[in-house]
Amino acid sequence: MPFAPVLHSEWLKIRTLRSLPGALLALFAVTAAFSALAGTDGSSDPDFDPLFTALSGVLPGQIAAISFGALAVSSEYHGGALRLTLAAVPRRGQWFAAKVTAIAVPALLVGLVTAVTALVVGRAGLGSAAAGLTAAQQVRGVLGCGIYLMLIALFAAGLTALLRSGVATLSLLIPFILVVSFVIGDAAGTVADFMPDKAGQIVLHQTYEGTLGPWSGLAVTALWTVGALLAGAWSVRRRDA
Repeated sequence: MPFAPVLHSEWLKIRTLRSLPGALLALFAVTAAFSALAGTDGSSDPDFDPLFTALSGVLPGQIAAISFGALAVSSEYHGGALRLTLAAVPRRGQWFAAKVTAIAVPALLVGLVTAVTALVVGRAGLGSAAAGLTAAQQVRGVLGCGIYLMLIALFAAGLTALLRSGVATLSLLIPFILVVSFVIGDAAGTVADFMPDKAGQIVLHQTYEGTLGPWSGLAVTALWTVGALLAGAWSVRRRDA
């Protein structure tokens, strides 16, 4: 079967399952709201970074991106849906590639729109405190933010395919991001820089120190994502539907 109709069918699933557009809407709303709040209260920090402050709504917003990726895949494991899907598309690798593409494209587009909105409302709250941001830094922050949100959604999708459970993925990733990165991350030294979320978030900072830079940090997150997707693809190909 050609790839295009398989991709179209997966896009229809994304569009018609209410929880998935809802997760993307939550990604936009939560990120923009928290960036606006951070903009009004962030410039008093001695380590103030205007770019990260304006885009800091991504930190809670990424939970919605994780939910989007996890729910998009876990829906296939309810009610025998995957058996029906594979009956229509026997080539499992082709189906999984279409599923990943159908997740990546809207996650990237919504991520970019979200990043632009967060930057605008965050800068509005910061006022003159954001005057030092250059155009190049802002473009890098927006592009990097969109790519990061797409990668984190795909990371969740790959883990869900491996674990065959959206609940298991959310139970693993959300505590990891909320607890490990914020509580243990600072104590773990440079090791924390190579965590999938910490590495990708370097691109959100105006200035950065350490082993990784903005794009090399995103590359580390991309490697984590590729690993999760390969593991998920293996699970889809080798395990019973």
